[in-house]
Order: sequence, then C-alpha cells, then structure tokens
Amino acid sequence: MFKSLLTLPLTALLLVTGTALAEGKAPILIKFSHVVAEDTPKGKGALLFKKLVEERLAGEVKVEVYPNSTLFGDANELEALRNNEVQMLAPSLSKFEPFTKQLQVFDLPFLFDDLEAVKRFQKREKSRDLLRTMTAQNIYGLAYWNNGMKQLSANRPLPKPADAKGLAFRIQPSAVLAAQFTALGAKAVPLPFAETFKALQGGSVQGTEGPWSNFASQKLDSVQPYITETNHGSINYMLVSNPKFWTSIPYKTRTELEAIIEEVSQRVGDEAEQINQRDREAVLAAGRTKLVSLSADEHAAWRAQMEPLWKTFEKEIGADVMRAAQTVNRR
Repeated sequence: MFKSLLTLPLTALLLVTGTALAEGKAPILIKFSHVVAEDTPKGKGALLFKKLVEERLAGEVKVEVYPNSTLFGDANELEALRNNEVQMLAPSLSKFEPFTKQLQVFDLPFLFDDLEAVKRFQKREKSRDLLRTMTAQNIYGLAYWNNGMKQLSANRPLPKPADAKGLAFRIQPSAVLAAQFTALGAKAVPLPFAETFKALQGGSVQGTEGPWSNFASQKLDSVQPYITETNHGSINYMLVSNPKFWTSIPYKTRTELEAIIEEVSQRVGDEAEQINQRDREAVLAAGRTKLVSLSADEHAAWRAQMEPLWKTFEKEIGADVMRAAQTVNRR
C-alpha cells in the first residue's frame, strides 16, 4: 500500500489520504440547542443524550449542548433546524403550529385526565404518526418528551374560571392557548420563555401557565403570589432533527442513536415526574407563593368552561386524532 502511494501524483495522494482521514476520524456533529435551564427535565435529557452518545459512539458522533437559548432562542430555533444550523431541538409542541395543526391536540385544556392518559396516547399509532407530519418541511420527529402537568399562576387566586377575567397571561404562540384564555375573558400574550420572568415582574402580564419545574427553575414564584393547581394540560416536547441530516447518518450509527433516544425519552419522563414533585415542594416551602387547590366541583367547573374548545379545533386537528386522544381517558 505504501509503495503504491509513492507512485501517485501529489494531488491524488492528498485526495486519498484526506478522504481516509475524513472517513476514519471526523465524528458526526450534533448541535443540540434548547431554551431552558440544565436542571429541568429537558435540560437533563439533553445532557443524558450527550453522555450516552459519547459512551456508546465515541469517535463516531459528537454532541454539543447549548442550554438557555445560548445558541438559538424560541423565535429562531426551528428555522435554524430547517437550515441544518442546529441538528437537534426539543421544542414544546405548541411551537409546531405553523407546520401542522394536528399537534394542537396536546394543547387542548382538560382533554386528558392526567399525565398517564397523555403517555397512553403517545404510544398509540395515531400519535406516533404525528411525529412524521412535518418531514416535508424539514422537521423530523424522533420522540415525545414529557415535562408534566401545567398549573396556572397569577397575581390573584383562581379557584373559579371567572377569577381569571381581565388578566393578561403569558403563553407560547398557540391558537389553542390563546383561545383558552379568551374563553376565560382574559388576554393571551405570546412571549418567548426567556422573557417571562421580566414580563411578570414588570406587570405587563399578570399570570402564566407551566409545570412546577418551570416555576422553580425560572424563580417565577418570586413574582407570582398565587399558583392554582389546575392540572389543565401538559407540557410536552418533540425531539426533532433535520430529516436530510438524520437520514444521512449511516444506518448502523442511526439505529444506535435511535435506541439511545428511546432510553433517554423514558428517563426524561420518569425524571420529570420526580423533578416536578421536588420543585412543587421547594416552591411551597419557600413561601413566596400561595397554593390554591381546586375541589372536585371547582375542577369540574374549569373543565366545563374549556370543553367547547375541543369542538372548535376538531376540524383542524382531525376527528380521528381527537377520537384517539379521548379514548385514553379512564373516567
């Protein structure tokens, strides 16, 4: 081999050796960007993915994690993915509304009885199909990540739906979430996640929604005197990649990455439940906010107020998707 290389012209020799080096040593780079703190279910999931990839695919794949909007923020992360400037994201499902209306099913308030119902739906074939609905738009769904049930915070207690009237709530950009607050006689204000604390602190919005882990990690309880435990919806993410990038990965390596993703997704969900319980206790122990617990009748009143939205969005989401979602409840 060495003798034959000596007979090659210099340009050909450089081409052969350069190709060999590239094929043998250059790892596949995955830039994983997200908008939350590292000590959250999503943040920990990204770090676990990096850890397992480096353990099992050392030298083949390299993962770089960029938390807290340090690489791309809410406003531009999906466009960056579509342009392959970043190779992995885990946005909230609300962010995909411009690309598919079917994922709005996850935003509908009180559609799912609890987190277990959400998880049952995600295992159904209809839900698995939703992962691939945006492939033609350069967004390739890999898995669902769950971050727990949502609560409502505000500058006053909200035991009844009418108590939210007149308030402005920060939301993710979502027609369903906007309609949710309109149904309460409240105002919905779409804002990037990173701007939520300042908006609440300055009073431009008076409330928001989210899981306990978000309230704790962003210290929202320090600017919100009340948290009403509604469990009215869930925060769910979709782990996504650029389809051209993802399918360009050699089959064997891609199969191993998919196995890692499945393992990480399970652990993200399990840890999210633990983190939310831990953060709920920490927020309440800090004493900066008061917990408002709903009675069975109060919870039923909230659900009755929101249920008409299911019919409003059924055509966009699809009756088949709605049926599949409603069958997972056990009431």
